[in-house]
Amino acid sequence: MPALPVSTPPDTSLVRRARKVNRVLAETYPDAHCELDFDDPFQLLVVTVLSAQTTDRRVNAARPALFAAYPDPRAMAAAPREHLEQLVGPLGFFRQKTTSLLKLSAAIVDNFDGEVPGRLEDLVTLPGVGRKTANVVLGNAFDVPGITVDTHFGRLVRRFGWTTETDPVKVELAVGELFPKKDWTMLSHHVIWHGRRRCHAKKPACGACPVARWCPSYGEGPTDPVEAEKLVKTQGPA
Repeated sequence: MPALPVSTPPDTSLVRRARKVNRVLAETYPDAHCELDFDDPFQLLVVTVLSAQTTDRRVNAARPALFAAYPDPRAMAAAPREHLEQLVGPLGFFRQKTTSLLKLSAAIVDNFDGEVPGRLEDLVTLPGVGRKTANVVLGNAFDVPGITVDTHFGRLVRRFGWTTETDPVKVELAVGELFPKKDWTMLSHHVIWHGRRRCHAKKPACGACPVARWCPSYGEGPTDPVEAEKLVKTQGPA
């Protein structure tokens, strides 16, 4: 695995502002958590892979039947392709996703004795698993701090002025320097929840944003409180 790029330490004013934003987001979203349902590390790994190009809600709906049929890596690695395709079909890209699950499960069986590894350097050796997926699994299934740089997270941290980087690995490194490691997993949840509910890609609800006063991008969306409040969602995307 290539070494992470080296960057200079951030200035203290940026650190203070970023941590204040995180504290306010934590107060705003006290129930923030991973919105994918899972019972164990293998389930979380699989549903995270399946969540690409679809919604968490759809993945959650498909999850019970999938794991009732194939509850562990050995069972899934031996699954008939046709049946697996039927189970993941509602999620789109079912052939590609079925191939990913078969390869992923086989690699866990062959290389890790059927157990999902709990180290990032091992997780990213699995087919279809990058740092984003690995950090989701580490932070939520193994209680190992990790920053999940999905599209919401990347968009918001650039709007917040925490970094100008666009490469997910560089974003992860830059933002990680602003916060204690112990905060990384919940930071990810806070930012992602805010991105799904208020700080939308095309029309952020700036006038109903609890961190507007610390956001250099304030004004990209409606600033009128009444108009902005109409854009606020009470839950993640369907």
